[in-house]
Amino acid sequence: MKSNLRNILRFSLFLGIGLFFIWLFMRNLTAEQKSEIFLSFRIAEYSWIILAFALGMLSHLLRSLRWKILMEPMGYKPRTSNVFMAVMIGYLANLALPRLGEVSRCGILTKYEKIPFNKSFGTVITERVIDMFTFVLIFFIMIFTQTEKIHTYIEQKIYIPLEQKFDFNLIGGNYLMFLISGFMVAGIIAVIIIHKRYKHTKVYKKFYNVLTGLLEGMQSLTRIKRPFLFVFYSIAIWVLYLLMAYVVFFSLSETAELGFDAGLAVLIFGSIGIMIVQGGIGIYPAIVAETLFLWDIPETKGYAMGWLIWASQTLMILIAGIFSLLLLPLFNKSTYDEKRSHSAQDSKTTGA
Repeated sequence: MKSNLRNILRFSLFLGIGLFFIWLFMRNLTAEQKSEIFLSFRIAEYSWIILAFALGMLSHLLRSLRWKILMEPMGYKPRTSNVFMAVMIGYLANLALPRLGEVSRCGILTKYEKIPFNKSFGTVITERVIDMFTFVLIFFIMIFTQTEKIHTYIEQKIYIPLEQKFDFNLIGGNYLMFLISGFMVAGIIAVIIIHKRYKHTKVYKKFYNVLTGLLEGMQSLTRIKRPFLFVFYSIAIWVLYLLMAYVVFFSLSETAELGFDAGLAVLIFGSIGIMIVQGGIGIYPAIVAETLFLWDIPETKGYAMGWLIWASQTLMILIAGIFSLLLLPLFNKSTYDEKRSHSAQDSKTTGA
């Protein structure tokens, strides 16, 4: 009961945060602007949404194949259908609660493929480490290639409002570099202080164990049998993620001319939104609207585009996840019946 209540409260919290962001964005819009957003939904070319749906399914199929490669060194070769459905059910579970998906998909392989939970979970940790390193790498590529646009955004959205409010000059001088350097120094000092004061606490030890587990998970990469295929899948997954966002741009005339640079920025900043709020509900469209401001896309069109991208990704997970829940027992029914038949025969033989 306590566990269920805690899960309900956590889900309600994330849902409440998402609804808050929706209200926060919409409250300053006029009636005409709100009508423009809803009009964008009506006139959008949904064939591009369907294409984004298909690209997303392909990315998750490649993720399933990559996961199988990680399990090969341990001697396990699960069926691709089971691995794919486990991945989709995991994504479905993650829409409700963070980290529930990782537990769910490992539990499915334990049930249907007899793979020990701790071993499959170790490969999931490895996957997450790889994805995080890839995300950080792409993040810095995006920052360095779009420095001018980001500086313009900071100037118009942060510097100028602060100047107007406090009546002093922020733009003159290298204040941005001082700010970044200050954060880096403060971060290093904070790490040193936390290590000295809290290294004996349970929270610190738990965090340290998680970090150690991630590093150990990375070591399993040295044992994979098909490294080049693994790298190909890893790159292809993120390319498909980029295309999932990019192709939706063509659904509205105002965003149809945007390039891959805008798609990359939406992918990075949108992913951060999903990390902040479970499933990205509410915050993802707002972040996309702010991101597309860099490319002079009107706020209402950017917000509508954010909802279209978020809806295409979320709907894909909902449909594929629910169908996987329904089909998984059916796909494994013959195997289950066969095992039960063998078991019955063994019992008769033993009895005889």
